[in-house]
Parts: sequence; C-alpha cells; structure tokens
Amino acid sequence: MRTKQSAKKLILIGAGMVGMRFIENSLKISPDKYDIQVFNKEPTAGYNRIMLSPVLAGEKSIPDIITHDKAWFIEHGVELFDNTEITMVNKKKQIVTTATGKNYSYDVLVVATGSAAFILPVDGTHLPSVVTFRDINDVDLMLAAAKEKHKAIVIGGGLLGLEAANGLMAQGMDVTVVHASDILMNVQMDAVAGNLLQKSLQANGMKFVMSARTTAILGDTDVTGVGFADGTELATDLVVMAVGIRPSVALAKKIGLEVNNAIIVNDQLETSADSIYALGECVEHRGQLYGLVAPLFEQAEVLAQHLADKPAAYQGSFISTKLKVTGISLFSAGEFQDSKATESLVYEDLTHGIYRKVVLKDNKIQGAIMFGDVSGSNWIFDNLISQEDMSSYRDTLVFGEGF
Repeated sequence: MRTKQSAKKLILIGAGMVGMRFIENSLKISPDKYDIQVFNKEPTAGYNRIMLSPVLAGEKSIPDIITHDKAWFIEHGVELFDNTEITMVNKKKQIVTTATGKNYSYDVLVVATGSAAFILPVDGTHLPSVVTFRDINDVDLMLAAAKEKHKAIVIGGGLLGLEAANGLMAQGMDVTVVHASDILMNVQMDAVAGNLLQKSLQANGMKFVMSARTTAILGDTDVTGVGFADGTELATDLVVMAVGIRPSVALAKKIGLEVNNAIIVNDQLETSADSIYALGECVEHRGQLYGLVAPLFEQAEVLAQHLADKPAAYQGSFISTKLKVTGISLFSAGEFQDSKATESLVYEDLTHGIYRKVVLKDNKIQGAIMFGDVSGSNWIFDNLISQEDMSSYRDTLVFGEGF
C-alpha cells in the first residue's frame, strides 16, 4: 500500500455529484494512492443538484442539500479550491492553470465539468429577469424574483421545467409553462401519459401553452413578455429557461481533447490525452451521452476501480426514469413508442389517472411507461435488461410481477 508521501497527485475539475462520487469511491478503494485536489467553479462544495427543486419550493434550504461541506474535505484529506476555475491545462508538463494564473501539477487529471443550461438563441435573453434552473445561484435568483414579481413563464415542459414551475407556484407566482411539443415530458412519455400529467397539473393551477415556438423575450430594461412564432405574445415578469442542457466542453476543446457532442472516452473513461480522464454529463461513450445520475455513478465506480489498478470497464447503461413530478409517479424505460415491429399491452384507468403500457417484440420487453401507478416497474426493467421471454407472463405482464 502506498503512503501519502509517495502518493500520486490527482486533480479533479468539478465538484458535482458525479465527481464527488468518484472521489468517495477512490478514497474507499485506494485511500493512500492519491493526494487529491478538487477545483470547483461554484462557491460551495458538493451538493445534491437533484434537490434544488425542493429548495425552490421552500421545502428544503441550501444547507439541507450540501453533501460535502468543507469539513468533509478536511476530514478526508482532500484539498478543495472553491470559486476556482481551471482555464488551461498543459498536457505535456501535466500542469493545470487557474483563472488567477496559479499552477498545480498532476499525475492524473479527471475532468468532470458537467453540463450547462441551454439558452434559446432568441432576442432578449440578456435581460435581468431571464434565468436558468441549473445551480444554487439560479435558485437564489428565482426566490428573490418571487418576492417582488407575480407572473412567470417557464420555457420547457420537461422534468426540470415542470419542477421549476411547481417551485415558483409554491412561492405564490402565477406560472405558465411553454412547451414546443404537444406532449409534456415527451422524451419520457407518450401522448396518453403526457395528457394525464397535463390535466393533473392544470387541476393544481399550472397553466400551459403547448406546441409553441418562442421567438423573443420582450422588454427593454427587463422582461415584459414572451413572443411566439405565430405572432402572439404573453406578458410576464420572469422567464425561466428549462429547454435542456449541453455538455460543458469548452475547456476540453481548448486543451485539445477529442470532442464530438461531448468529450470522447473509452471503456476506462480515458480521453484522447495521456493521464486525462473524464466522466459525467460532459462525456460521450460509444456515441451515447447520459444525463441521469444512475449511469454516471456507474462511470464513477469504474474510474475509481481503474485508477486503483483493478480491472474495470464501463459498458454503457440501460436508462430508466422513475420520478415523482410534483407528487405524481411515473416510470419509463426503453422504447415505449408503438411501431409495426412491436405490440403493446396496455391498461388504462383514466378516471383515476392510471396508465400502464408494456411494449413487446418477439415476446421480449422493449420498453414500458407507467403513470399514476408504478408498482412492478423494477421487475419490468430487470426483464427489459435481461431480455427474458415473457410468453408465460403475457396475461398479467402489464401489472408487473406477482399478478
């Protein structure tokens, strides 16, 4: 076992959930192999980004969602540089440089820069009351706006947009969600489930403008409204952009790493440069990008094992979504849209807001979607992964295991 005196120097860029999971795994697997330094652009240490929605809704506070405070770093012998951005990496000399010009050497560099909120390329996005929903600062801005403003438009009807809308409503604002599709959460839902979700949210006071393309944020010195492609306008005091994320790859491009849609990595999370690894939302593996935390935690485990000189390979991940959107349960996985090559088993109790659908091909599960009742979803997902023949379960398959 190595002592700290002979330890290699490991630098992590980014203290997000995935980067910190990697550090935790490394400390557990090879506690003495590396002297670790973490550089984080944000003023806080590690926090649970998933819990920003309850903070916005007033259900939790910022201290409640901190996962790695400064005391944690001290206790575990990890050096934290918060409010510190890495602006350059000398791959040959293996040195990183901060925005203030300070240099730090590494033996192993791990890039975990995550992703950034996508801003629609329309006029008016520079106005003060246009915000995204990505970090603690965004939540602070929205909470401050809710104290003095009355109307909000959330652009984007995906999970993040709906959570932002719910939080602003909890703060007393009149909220309208604008969505480009005619189906809410159209990545995870089909038309039936999306319609059930919309009706449920409308019953709670949330408003919607569907199939709408935003063309401008209106206002001179601050936001007064939003303009749409059909020529209509809608007045508002606040605009929240929740139209997706893009991998943060500016630094990777600057230092010459191979980048496609994100930083390209192999099964060991190695980049195109020696001694530089990457993981999380900023990476592309076998042509796939992942935005959910479960597969990214798998990457963190694989990288920690690999850097501890243990055999490990990331093979990619099956994705399932099991969420509670403003108190409504939903699950989706795989290919849940109908096609000529598939058949669907469906149960609907629309009066009670329940919809369950399992899609089969050659009696093997290809995908599933559940709304209102997600019981049995884990069993369905396990059989989607294993591709077991479901012939003997066909009569009760849509209800899940045990029926």
